[in-house]
Amino acid sequence: MPTPRERAAELLSATFMSRASLRREGMTGRAITEAVRRGWILRPRRGRYLPTTTDAALVDAATLGARLDCVSLLTALGVFVLDDTRLHVQLDHGASRLPVRPSLVVAHWRPRCGARDAVAADLIEALAQSCRCQSPRAAVATLDSAWHHRLIGGDDLAQIFARLPRRFRRLGGLLDRRCESGPESLMRLLLRTLGCRFDVQVPIEGVGRVDFVVDGWLIIECDSKEHHEDWAAQKRDRRRDLAAAALGYTTVRPLAEDIMYRRDTVRRQVAAVLAHPPRR
Repeated sequence: MPTPRERAAELLSATFMSRASLRREGMTGRAITEAVRRGWILRPRRGRYLPTTTDAALVDAATLGARLDCVSLLTALGVFVLDDTRLHVQLDHGASRLPVRPSLVVAHWRPRCGARDAVAADLIEALAQSCRCQSPRAAVATLDSAWHHRLIGGDDLAQIFARLPRRFRRLGGLLDRRCESGPESLMRLLLRTLGCRFDVQVPIEGVGRVDFVVDGWLIIECDSKEHHEDWAAQKRDRRRDLAAAALGYTTVRPLAEDIMYRRDTVRRQVAAVLAHPPRR
């Protein structure tokens, strides 16, 4: 499975082929028409062509005369997005003769930053737009994810916040690239509201690296189906938990879906656990 950086190299560099460029490569007008008819190349818009290997989300955006943008582009790259099934696209001010957009399409009208024939929006612009389209905690998790996957760096974050109203700048102090998944970022934000001491991605001898150690005794692991579904993973987790218990730690494993969608319940339960520290 390609990494987000590999996906970024592919998707962010995707460009339209024009009829003229295809003819320069030796294709006649009839050959171009035949190639489209046989499905050898795609024609999302009149005079604009794409390889058949182009990501489906890019093709959907191109069909609307737009570029893939915001959370839709980030999802295609493998960056964490909390929950948005709509198609987000970028359109240039003054664009005309566009097809009717379905109700589940969100149009972001702004000047393009990339090449005229680009199929995807500029990554920095897309990340800035995603902060506007998500809740603050979801935006933090998205930026954490892009930073963790090395799609952006510190200078890029400064550019992102420069494109946003001042009220968004407080999110910068909440970012932590050490979090390896969206649920971990969301759990970190939850723990901040509890007033407890915690550290992220902590190595423990005989156990391995754990997601969080809270108040020196509670291990929190953020479990998702993707990484903990098979029996081999469950055996590994149980052995790690027993090794941690032998060292005096208590381990809890809230489900990723609960962290994302049942935040108040998880917060209440973690607070209840922290209220009963082990006797030393």
